[in-house]
Amino acid sequence: MEEIKPFEFRQCITIIKATGKKAKTLREFKDRIADASDESISHHVYHYFQKEKRILEYTNDFAQWAGETLKENILAEQLSNVDPYSFKSVNDLRDEIVGVIDAYLKTFSKTRAVLSGDEFYFNEGVTLVSPVGMQVKNLAEFLIAIRYAELESIYYHFYEARLRPPVEVDDFSHWFGDALNKTGLADRIRSIDPFMHSLEAARQHIIELVEDELKNDMEKF
Repeated sequence: MEEIKPFEFRQCITIIKATGKKAKTLREFKDRIADASDESISHHVYHYFQKEKRILEYTNDFAQWAGETLKENILAEQLSNVDPYSFKSVNDLRDEIVGVIDAYLKTFSKTRAVLSGDEFYFNEGVTLVSPVGMQVKNLAEFLIAIRYAELESIYYHFYEARLRPPVEVDDFSHWFGDALNKTGLADRIRSIDPFMHSLEAARQHIIELVEDELKNDMEKF
């Protein structure tokens, strides 16, 4: 019998790196986004889900600045509706965000400059990954581990993983299908939309699906 490959929980932290670029008007904002590095776009969009105290009304830093600082609530809503996980590349995501702002400016051309200190500062994120000392070999062990895993670990395996090969696949569902041959469970985990959930909500959905799978396994015996 082939030995099951264990799942090793890891977690990541992001170190913020300033780029020196900033914007004080919406037009500057659009131009800076168009020229920003892929790392900067990723940081302000994908890493937003990593923030423990993020404002749930928004789904990225761009939308939050538009709503909270510029008070352009319609634009903030439009930017929040951009699902980053539906794009094949960061460049496609960037083009969509720039397009949303450009279309908004055609309708609402009069925009104001923010006060000094309220500019949008473009940053990049450097991700550091480390093991957390938890390895599991079956669903029961996984269920215990994920209950106690830090949110940084949930982010790394369920959100950040979608940006790594195999693209669009989280680490949890990949392990369920590949190591445990639980393809049905893998599909159900994969159907959880990261764009629609906080880290804690995503954890709870995963727990519920794994609990259901364990109950079904017990009923077979």
